[in-house]
Amino acid sequence: MLTLSHIMRQQRTIKREITFSGIGLHTGREVTVKVRPAARDTGIVFYRKDKGALIRADLNNISDTAFATTLYSGNAKIKTVEHFLAATSGLGIDNLIVEVTGPEMPALDGSAMTIVEMLLEAGIAKQGRQVSYIKVIKPLIYEDAHSRIMCLPYEGRKFSYHIHFDHQVLRRQSFSVTLNEKTFVAEIAPARTFGFLKDLENLRALGLARGGSLDNAIVIGDEGILNPTGLRYDNEFVRHKILDAIGDFALVGYPVLGHFILEKSGHSSNTRFMKDLLQTIECYSFIEEGSSTLFDKPLVDYALVSQPC
Repeated sequence: MLTLSHIMRQQRTIKREITFSGIGLHTGREVTVKVRPAARDTGIVFYRKDKGALIRADLNNISDTAFATTLYSGNAKIKTVEHFLAATSGLGIDNLIVEVTGPEMPALDGSAMTIVEMLLEAGIAKQGRQVSYIKVIKPLIYEDAHSRIMCLPYEGRKFSYHIHFDHQVLRRQSFSVTLNEKTFVAEIAPARTFGFLKDLENLRALGLARGGSLDNAIVIGDEGILNPTGLRYDNEFVRHKILDAIGDFALVGYPVLGHFILEKSGHSSNTRFMKDLLQTIECYSFIEEGSSTLFDKPLVDYALVSQPC
């Protein structure tokens, strides 16, 4: 098991700028993204170039969680941020400016792997200040009509996920991973988003999945997988659910140490669980450089959440 001495590290950014383009999964719009190094303590900040608006990756800035996680600032929004945030969280990159020319991050191949490869190619730079982090010290359970999430104390980051769909291709899948950079890249980052062909017409009527294709999603028909290349893992679906959870949990702004056990959760339950955790101050410690004491107030302000999740 990891010890805290192995988890504590310096803040990190990238060594050089990277640029990529692609189509948004839900909007279908072509966008270009420039990812720039940022100073320590910046966090991950999106910049809608077309709107001139900065949007911090923060739980308080969530505007929507229907089929993707959307952030907002004023009248500017950035949709489907979870795969990019999963990549930064999985690699331990803390500070970036992410300039986007439109309303949604590109889907690329539907996973986080392309982003991971570009970030690693750009190089990771240490920034001379220790990362603050949150450590779960008591169990907490979140439940709603569809989902259940529990966290337990753990000297590291571990995700155990269980899904169940009423479909012959999926049925039940479970997967557990102790998360570090190596396991994230090998076991989680390549897992692609997925959807059911029967739902496509309804999603597009809602203004969603307009950019979806066999190139950026696993499409499940009545009889099986429609993608000619098949699956990357036998249980790629549940692995992608872990990827989404990593991205959603990254909106806390700090690494969160604990064992997270998730059953049929999605973006809404993921983010609501994290808000509940941060409001339940007896369940975690906020640990800064030279300190390991309980934080004396919640790290998320519900009063700032002006739109429902």
